[in-house]
Amino acid sequence: MPSDVELNDLLRRGFRYALALTHAGPQAEDLLQDAILAVLRQRGPLNPGYLITAIRNRFIDLRRRDRLVVMRALDDVPEPAVYAGFDEPAGDVDDKRLVRALATLRPSEREAIYLHCVEGYTAQEIADLTGQPRNTVLSLLHRGRLRARASYAPPQEGAHG
Repeated sequence: MPSDVELNDLLRRGFRYALALTHAGPQAEDLLQDAILAVLRQRGPLNPGYLITAIRNRFIDLRRRDRLVVMRALDDVPEPAVYAGFDEPAGDVDDKRLVRALATLRPSEREAIYLHCVEGYTAQEIADLTGQPRNTVLSLLHRGRLRARASYAPPQEGAHG
């Protein structure tokens, strides 16, 4: 059994991953809780890889069952306060603009970027976790970064539409 500190870190990582998938605080909390319960019921190991797989599987099941479309209108994007208590963003990051930029990504792109940039997994490790080919993961990372960068960029001054 992990120590309290290790368990707290595991839960924080799991929540951030669930938030990257759902892009909604309450849904992320529910997803994490369901995944933790499933891991405990199955007497699985309490480690990041196993928990991430459990969260991902529950997310996919939820989408299939409810036939959800996870595209959210920009007005529905949660305020950055949803992320309170979890690793503060660096420097001069405009939280609201960043959240809105991430909201424009497809869930698979958000997932890949989260696992790579936040959790530090390599493309091969992400491929192993998600059951996708490595080249697909690399493509998701590339397209997701381009899309996020384009929507995060401030409007050009003097640009005429």
